[in-house]
Parts: sequence; C-alpha cells; structure tokens
Amino acid sequence: MSTSDELDYEVLGLKVGLEIHQQLKTKNKLFCSCPAELAEEAKESFVRKLRPTRSETGEVDVAALFEYRKGKAYRYGAPSGHYCLVESDEEPPHTINREAVAIAIAVAKALKSTVVDEIHVMRKIVIDGSNTSGFQRTAIVALGGKITVNNKDYGIQTIVVEEDAARKTGESGAETNYMLDRLGIPLIEISTAPDMHTPSEARDVALAIGMLLRMTGAVRRGLGTIRQDLNVSIVGGAKTEIKGVQTLELIDKIVKYEAMRQVNLLRIRDEMVRRGITKDVIVMEPVDVTEVFKSTKSKVISKALSSGGRVLAVKLPRMKGLLGTYVQPGRRFGTEIADYVRFWADVQGLFHSDELPSYGITQEEVEAVYKALGADPSADAFAMVAEREDRALKAISVIVDRVRQALDGVPEETRAANEDGTTKYMRPRPGKERMYPETDIPPLRVTPDLLAEAERLVPEPPEAKVRRFVEKYGISRELAEKVVADPRLPIIEEMINRYSSSVTPTLIASMFVTLMKGLRGKGVDVDSIDEDRLEGVVRLLAQGSIAKEAIEPILTKMSEDPKITAEEAARQLGLLGMSREEAEKVIDRIIADNMELVKQKGEAAFSTLMGKAMGVLRGKVDGKVVSEMIRSKLRQLSSR
Repeated sequence: MSTSDELDYEVLGLKVGLEIHQQLKTKNKLFCSCPAELAEEAKESFVRKLRPTRSETGEVDVAALFEYRKGKAYRYGAPSGHYCLVESDEEPPHTINREAVAIAIAVAKALKSTVVDEIHVMRKIVIDGSNTSGFQRTAIVALGGKITVNNKDYGIQTIVVEEDAARKTGESGAETNYMLDRLGIPLIEISTAPDMHTPSEARDVALAIGMLLRMTGAVRRGLGTIRQDLNVSIVGGAKTEIKGVQTLELIDKIVKYEAMRQVNLLRIRDEMVRRGITKDVIVMEPVDVTEVFKSTKSKVISKALSSGGRVLAVKLPRMKGLLGTYVQPGRRFGTEIADYVRFWADVQGLFHSDELPSYGITQEEVEAVYKALGADPSADAFAMVAEREDRALKAISVIVDRVRQALDGVPEETRAANEDGTTKYMRPRPGKERMYPETDIPPLRVTPDLLAEAERLVPEPPEAKVRRFVEKYGISRELAEKVVADPRLPIIEEMINRYSSSVTPTLIASMFVTLMKGLRGKGVDVDSIDEDRLEGVVRLLAQGSIAKEAIEPILTKMSEDPKITAEEAARQLGLLGMSREEAEKVIDRIIADNMELVKQKGEAAFSTLMGKAMGVLRGKVDGKVVSEMIRSKLRQLSSR
C-alpha cells in the first residue's frame, strides 16, 4: 500500500481547507457578564441528558442523532463566579459581546473580508455534552477575503464569533464530566476555501493565520486556546473533517496521512471489485463460536465469557488480507472497522482473521472458527466479537455495514486527530439540518462607531513588524522573522520592551525561538513553563544574577517542576551569579595552575584557559566577561 513519500498531490487532486479557532482575550463571556477565565475547581455540579431536535424543515441531524444514541449523561462542574444561569441554560443569553465582535471585525479588515451589516446569531446543534443547551451559538461577522502566503493568495470563506464549549474533565462509565468555566468564552473561527493542495501549504497558511491573530494582541495564548480543524479530500475520495488539531507542527503530517488513507481505501475498494465482492456477498449471518474458546488463553475473550458474554463471528467472503491492509502508519483497515464498532456499538473485544493467531488466540482456534463459518481459509476472512450477546450482535451488524461501505470507497465522516498525525473515526459528518436561527438574541447592527472601534485593533502587517524588529531592536532579519512567526510573539515583544536596557533584544528573542525550540526537539516540555516563570529567567539575566549559559539548564529544570521559579531553579543548580571579584579569583587560580603553558604559548594559551575556566564558571558568569578577563590577564603577563 501507498506511503506518503510516494504520493503525488497534484495527480491526486488534493484539496485542504482550514478552520482556525482561537479564544479571544475579552473581559467577559460571549453572552453574559461572567469572566472569560478558567477556574481551578467547582464545588457544585448538576447532571443533564441531551436529545436532538428537528430542524425548521423537520429533519434531524445525523451527527446529533449519533451522539444521542450513546445514551450518555453529562455532569457539569459549576465553579462559583465563573458561570451563571446562561451557562446552565436556565436563563436566555444576553446581547452578544461587543468587544468580541470588534476583535473579529479587526481581523476581517486585515484579511480584506466584507463585514456584514447586521450580525445574527444562529444555533448549531451539538449534543456531545459540551454545551448544556444542546447547541452552540455562532454568528457570521464577515464573508470572503484572502490571505497571502509565499506570494500566493488563499481564499477566506467566513469569519465567525462563537462560544467555546464546556471543558471536558473526564468520563466515568456512562457519565461524562465537564466544567462550565470555559463554556461561553468567545472564539473567533476563520474558515478558508479549499485552496491548499499540499501538506506544507496547509501548515504555512495555518501558521500565517495564527500569526495574524496573535498580532492583534487580543487573543489568548496557551494550551487549549487555539485549535485547527482540517477538511481534506482527493479526487475520487470524500471530504473528511479532522477535528481537534492542537499544534501547527502536526498539520502537514495529518494531511499526508489522510491523503494516504483515502488512496489506500480506494485501492481496497478496487481490489474488492476485482475479487468480485459485492454488497450482496457480505451478509449479516453471525455464528456463535463460543464453544471454540471454552479453554482459550485469550484474556479478552476469557473475561467476556466469565461475564456471561458470547463469541460471535461473521464470514467475510473473499476478503482475506484486506482487513490487515495498512491505510495509515500503524493503522489497518481492520483498525478503521474497530473504530466504528467502538463508537456505534460501544464494544472493545473485536478480532479479525488477518491479525490472528495473536492476543492469546491459537492457530487451532482460528481454524476451528473457519470451520464453524464454513469459510475458506485461503480466500475468506472473518471478524468476531466477544461480548454480551445483544451488544455482540450490534457490533457484527456494524462490521458488516462498514465492509459493505468499503465498496463505495471513502466515506464522508468526521475524524479525530491522534498525537502521531494519524486519525480515528469520530462521528458522521454533520448536515445542514444542524443550523437554525437563535430567537433569544437580537441582531447587532454594525455601526460606524463599532467599525471605528475595530479599526484600532487591526494588526500590523507581519512584514511591517519584521522590519520594525530589525530597525528598532537591531535583531537580524532571520531572527525577526522567527519571532513574528512564534506563538509567543506578544510575550517576546513585551520582554524586549521591558528588559532591553539590560539584556540584548537578540538574546531575549533567541531564548524563545532558538533555545526553546532546541530543547523542545530534545523532548524537554518547555511549553509547560508559564509566562511568569519565563519572565523570571529574563529578569535574572537583567539583574546579572545568571549568565546566558545558565538559561538552558534553568528552563530544563523548570519544565520538570511546574511550581519552581527561575531563581529557585538557578539556586538548586548552583547557577546563581558569581561576582566579578569571585570570578577573577577563579581565573587567577586557573592561570597559576597552568603557568608553564602560559610561559610556553603566551596569549595562544587562551583557548585552553578559556575551556578550563568555563568548566567552573559556565552559567555563573557570562562567557564574554570570562573571555575579556582572561585575555586581559594574558596581555598583562606577556608585557612583563
């Protein structure tokens, strides 16, 4: 099967569209006066069950129906001061937050979008528990526009403000837990046209939009404040929505792997056709093979049987080898089917013949299942489920449906991003039935006053900001471009403005975009270090309390302990600064211990002495200071 390195995206007709969601830095939530901040805990909670409603045309959204059939209950943590009757759906929402709208209009102006004359709020059905009301409120602010990246224009379709969802905190059986502090925090959503045709284009455009948002100074930063959704398709495939991409670094890999998945699903379809497999061939005829496994060593099957479960199997004619076909790295077609079974039937114990014998299932047991099914081991495949009988029957039905669906190629669906760039089935794609007008909120007219308010927030163009960093702070253009592209741009600029009289802007910028990136590549979790602690490192530099060589070990130490300050980390590591007088004594001792070398080489002994001195003083005294002191002393000695 195909790997990403073999894919020709132009031939495949790859199309990618982006939906960038970013929390806005407003004082209040979108539809009430609660603070737009997270809480540490909630002492009270309540439970709800949600159900889908029909649209204005009398239809029910398939994705909402899917969530409803899970039969879940939802417990909401209600943190005092961070929610009100609006979040608990006991009171109508208030007028839309004017501050949030102004920020969205500012972004629209920067993207040359057309701002609407009047903003109307819509309801979007969402019954996965993330909204107490069973829907999310959303409002279009602007249409059209473009963003230019690498000298190419990419279309913008819509710019929207909407309320963020409740914060998921865990699951316990049939109950899912959420916190209401995040529910209602304003989000901006920027949707692009499907104008990206390579994985790298998708990454670069997402980076550019994220940069633009940060440059407003009006968006939140940190884990969970931004996410990207991708819409990916190839010719002959299907538009697939991939949700919850948290990091820009994953975007190109996710696009590659989704294109690969669709190519491989199309190849599986073609191979099924070549083998003469039709939907009539794949039939729902489960066979009870529990007796085969009465003495099994398989822990999964033994557990199911001890709980009163059965083992049901279904024959998949002429499918041998196809369930074991890889569609993405580490994920086979059988894995795709297993995802469907988990979500539609809530069953975990699924096995298929292409992965057996394994998992404690012997070759003899595999042969016995083939015999019970009347299947041909050289041509046919089978799938089997160990579960309570009613659930096992449901799972077998899902398996048969998904295998039949394979003859259509790539199904339209919503998928969730995995940490390695692969994806898994999440739910069916929502339809047009999920949107309908919000009747509780009056429209907001976009007045000249509101436009003027937004104008003050229009971000400086990236090129202008790069030029300003070079001219004002003396930073190299290459470093300035990295700073402007960095997610921490606002804090970098803030640190430079605050400390540039004591620490060079180049050193501050390099700490964030070069040193931290290098540590991240080594597996150091520098992203867990909050802004206050990062400023602590810069403050120590400004005070002369540490040398620049101390930055890396201090950051590493702080990444290991979320509570330790920069000063505490420096003290524990023995890196708090040494006075010039103390450093001079160390250098004098090193020169005295190596006087024979100094007599032989004179000033040429510098490199050896510098190495020995930095072995003692690294992180305690700036290397430049050590260098100047050694050279001065060597010159004094050579002039005698």
